[in-house]
Amino acid sequence: MLDLDRDGYLRDLDAWNERVALELAATEGIVLTEAHWAVIRILRAFYGETHVAPAMRPLVKLVGDHLGAEFGTSLYLLSMFPGNPARVAARIAGLPRPTNCL
Repeated sequence: MLDLDRDGYLRDLDAWNERVALELAATEGIVLTEAHWAVIRILRAFYGETHVAPAMRPLVKLVGDHLGAEFGTSLYLLSMFPGNPARVAARIAGLPRPTNCL
Protein backbone atom coordinates (compact mmCIF):
# COMPACT_ATOMS: atom_id res chain seq x y z
CA MET A 1 0.00 0.00 0.00
CA LEU A 2 1.41 3.36 -1.05
CA ASP A 3 1.57 6.24 1.41
CA LEU A 4 0.05 9.11 -0.60
CA ASP A 5 -1.05 12.60 0.34
CA ARG A 6 -4.62 13.77 -0.34
CA ASP A 7 -3.66 14.70 -3.92
CA GLY A 8 -2.10 11.32 -4.72
CA TYR A 9 1.58 12.29 -4.43
CA LEU A 10 4.02 10.08 -2.55
CA ARG A 11 4.64 11.31 0.99
CA ASP A 12 8.12 9.74 0.96
CA LEU A 13 9.78 10.54 -2.37
CA ASP A 14 12.50 7.98 -1.61
CA ALA A 15 9.86 5.22 -1.72
CA TRP A 16 9.61 5.61 -5.52
CA ASN A 17 10.75 2.86 -7.85
CA GLU A 18 9.54 1.52 -11.20
CA ARG A 19 6.99 -0.78 -9.54
CA VAL A 20 5.57 2.20 -7.65
CA ALA A 21 5.42 4.14 -10.94
CA LEU A 22 3.42 1.31 -12.50
CA GLU A 23 0.98 1.36 -9.57
CA LEU A 24 0.61 5.14 -9.69
CA ALA A 25 0.08 5.05 -13.46
CA ALA A 26 -2.60 2.39 -13.06
CA THR A 27 -4.51 4.68 -10.67
CA GLU A 28 -4.51 7.24 -13.50
CA GLY A 29 -5.65 4.65 -16.06
CA ILE A 30 -2.30 4.85 -17.85
CA VAL A 31 -0.27 1.90 -19.14
CA LEU A 32 3.34 3.05 -19.25
CA THR A 33 5.12 2.76 -22.59
CA GLU A 34 8.73 3.57 -23.40
CA ALA A 35 7.55 7.07 -24.38
CA HIS A 36 6.12 7.55 -20.88
CA TRP A 37 9.32 6.26 -19.29
CA ALA A 38 11.36 8.73 -21.36
CA VAL A 39 9.37 11.64 -19.92
CA ILE A 40 9.54 10.16 -16.41
CA ARG A 41 13.35 9.81 -16.65
CA ILE A 42 13.63 13.42 -17.85
CA LEU A 43 11.44 14.62 -14.98
CA ARG A 44 13.36 12.65 -12.36
CA ALA A 45 16.74 13.87 -13.66
CA PHE A 46 15.53 17.48 -13.70
CA TYR A 47 14.16 17.16 -10.17
CA GLY A 48 17.41 15.55 -9.03
CA GLU A 49 19.36 18.58 -10.27
CA THR A 50 16.95 21.37 -9.28
CA HIS A 51 14.59 19.97 -6.60
CA VAL A 52 11.77 21.49 -8.67
CA ALA A 53 8.97 19.62 -10.41
CA PRO A 54 8.21 21.73 -13.50
CA ALA A 55 4.78 23.14 -14.31
CA MET A 56 3.35 22.67 -17.80
CA ARG A 57 5.25 25.27 -19.83
CA PRO A 58 8.66 24.37 -18.42
CA LEU A 59 7.80 20.67 -18.84
CA VAL A 60 6.98 21.18 -22.53
CA LYS A 61 10.32 22.95 -23.04
CA LEU A 62 12.22 20.34 -21.05
CA VAL A 63 10.76 17.46 -23.07
CA GLY A 64 11.37 19.32 -26.32
CA ASP A 65 14.99 19.98 -25.37
CA HIS A 66 15.59 16.31 -24.58
CA LEU A 67 13.41 14.45 -27.08
CA GLY A 68 13.00 16.93 -29.92
CA ALA A 69 10.51 19.59 -30.93
CA GLU A 70 7.90 17.09 -32.14
CA PHE A 71 7.63 15.73 -28.59
CA GLY A 72 7.88 19.06 -26.80
CA THR A 73 4.25 20.05 -27.25
CA SER A 74 1.29 20.32 -24.95
CA LEU A 75 -0.77 18.05 -27.19
CA TYR A 76 1.84 15.29 -27.10
CA LEU A 77 2.05 15.42 -23.31
CA LEU A 78 -1.76 15.54 -22.99
CA SER A 79 -2.02 12.41 -25.11
CA MET A 80 0.29 10.57 -22.71
CA PHE A 81 -0.69 12.12 -19.38
CA PRO A 82 -4.37 13.21 -19.72
CA GLY A 83 -5.83 16.00 -17.64
CA ASN A 84 -2.90 18.01 -16.34
CA PRO A 85 0.28 16.45 -17.78
CA ALA A 86 2.63 18.24 -15.40
CA ARG A 87 0.77 17.01 -12.33
CA VAL A 88 0.03 13.51 -13.61
CA ALA A 89 3.59 12.91 -14.86
CA ALA A 90 5.08 14.28 -11.62
CA ARG A 91 2.79 12.03 -9.56
CA ILE A 92 3.82 8.94 -11.55
CA ALA A 93 7.49 9.98 -11.43
CA GLY A 94 7.30 10.14 -7.64
CA LEU A 95 7.85 13.89 -7.46
CA PRO A 96 6.00 16.53 -5.44
CA ARG A 97 3.26 18.71 -6.94
CA PRO A 98 4.79 20.85 -9.71
CA THR A 99 5.65 24.41 -8.89
CA ASN A 100 2.82 26.83 -9.81
CA CYS A 101 0.25 24.07 -10.47
CA LEU A 102 -3.09 24.80 -8.88
